[in-house]
Parts: sequence; C-alpha cells; structure tokens
Amino acid sequence: MELHDVIRRRAMVRSFSTDPIDEAVVDRILHDALRAPTAGNSGGTAWVVLQGPEQTATYFEATTDPAWRAFSRRSSGLRRAPVVLLAYSSARRYVERYGEPDKVASGLGEGQEHWPVPYWTGDAAFGVMSVLLGAVDCGLGACIVGAFRGEAALAAALGVPDDWRLFCAVLLGKPQGDDHRSPSLDRPLPPVRQRIHRGTW
Repeated sequence: MELHDVIRRRAMVRSFSTDPIDEAVVDRILHDALRAPTAGNSGGTAWVVLQGPEQTATYFEATTDPAWRAFSRRSSGLRRAPVVLLAYSSARRYVERYGEPDKVASGLGEGQEHWPVPYWTGDAAFGVMSVLLGAVDCGLGACIVGAFRGEAALAAALGVPDDWRLFCAVLLGKPQGDDHRSPSLDRPLPPVRQRIHRGTW
C-alpha cells in the first residue's frame, strides 16, 4: 500500500475479531517500529508483546476493574483483540546517554529535571505511530489505550524493570462489530489554515 494511502486510512479501531494474528506479522510491525527515531541513538524504548487470550487477559485484569469490564459498551470489543503491544520507555537510558562525552555539553545528562522536553516520551510516540501505520499496511486495525491505571500491577505481573514506564498499549487485530469506528471521527477538526502556519503564526 502507498504511504499516502496508509496515512489516510489510519483510524482507531475499538472492536476486534478474536482471529489470531500471525506472529511473523507482529514481528514485522514491531521491527519496523524499532526503526523509529531514538534521540542520541539511546535505544530507550522497548515493547512487551501479549498474544493470545491468556496473555492479553493479564493486561486487562491489571488495568481495568470488574465494573468497567461488565458495563462498558466497548469492553468486549476491546478485550477481543488478539494482540496487545505495550510501549515502554526508560528516561534513565536517555539521561545516561546524554551524559556521555559527545553529549555531555547539553547538560541533559544531569537528570530528568534538566530536560525541557522528555525525548523518551517523544520516541515512544514515534514507535507507536509506526505500529499504527504498520497495522494498516498489514490489513489490520489498531487502537491506542492510555496508561491511566494499573501500571504498577501490570509491571509486576510482567517483570518490567523499575526504570521503564508504560507509555500506552496498542491493541491489534482484525476489525469486527459495529463499534469499531470511533464517534470522535464525526467531530469536525479546525480548518487546515488554522493548523498550518507559514513564515509566522
């Protein structure tokens, strides 16, 4: 598929089929995501792959409660996703990298508080965007779920090291059901002229 078409077709899917996804397809998507920008070649992003209902249940049990699972109209559609990809980043990796001789003059190696913009968050987002586009290219649907609750319980269940933080989860699978389209798509966006500024704001 042409890149332009992939970008235009990308949309969040919130209802999935339980059909399994070939592990080779997941690997292809993630290997491409690892080619996303990484500031200073720090390599401070990583992924945890949960594939199949037993593994994906670990994610939902840690990050949702029984009330939500019972009453949310989207719960069943989301939980059917056969793959959950967890995007992690490590601020420590970036701080250490920017303390090395070729970067030390930046002052960013002195601690997280010296970073006006946390590159580890940006790099995690670049990787997630690569996954979303890769999903479309493979004929799959995907949805981002924010890290709103249960991060510590999830990290404990998965053995995630202390210095790695969850950026978000990406649910991956084949779209199925009436609720796979987000109602947010019906909300009008500001016109292009209000979002692209040339020469000055």
